[in-house]
Amino acid sequence: MPASVEVNDITVRYQSGDPLPVLSHLSFSLQKGEHLALTGNNGAGKSTLLLSLVGMLFPENGGIVIDGTELNRRNAALIRQKTGLVFQNPDDQLFMPTVYDDIAFGLRSQGKPETETVQKADKVLAALGISTLRERFTHRLSGGEKRLAALAGILVMEPELMLFDEPATFLDPPGRERLIEILSTLSHTMIIVTHDLDMAKRLCTRVIHLERGCLTADDTIHD
Repeated sequence: MPASVEVNDITVRYQSGDPLPVLSHLSFSLQKGEHLALTGNNGAGKSTLLLSLVGMLFPENGGIVIDGTELNRRNAALIRQKTGLVFQNPDDQLFMPTVYDDIAFGLRSQGKPETETVQKADKVLAALGISTLRERFTHRLSGGEKRLAALAGILVMEPELMLFDEPATFLDPPGRERLIEILSTLSHTMIIVTHDLDMAKRLCTRVIHLERGCLTADDTIHD
């Protein structure tokens, strides 16, 4: 089931002594299954927001509620099980020798039986059309192949909330088109950080815009 999201007046600094916050009094909410584009110039706080939503950063005030549960340091690990974050650079996400080992890592760390791990990994590989990459070494993949392998490693965990940080980075036009087609089939609640307005228009119904950590626009994609 897709998750709902509430961001309630959060302020985030990387260090407590920093004079200016990265995010300042930010509030918005997402309904279950909603697809949101997150835009803004470099340094606007977009990636910081994604890291806050998975409990890698915590606000100094305000709160984040994922599917009815307020995120805090005690339950961050449980919230992360509901949330999949796909980094801008897939090399930051792929760390096992082969594609299969990378996809299987999360399930194995949860103690899933190997038979179940194989079944789920192969199902995700087939759904993304990358079964031929199963035994390939991750460091020898193309940029587009790495992107899909990283996505497979997230989808196999069956998250309820999907977060994408510039998913079209490193992709050639055919790879970008394939990624858009795949993401358009997902029913997860989704936040996509992107400068690609065509991608946003095709995948999202709503956009919020950040400037210097503040929300300056929240509207439908059309408007």
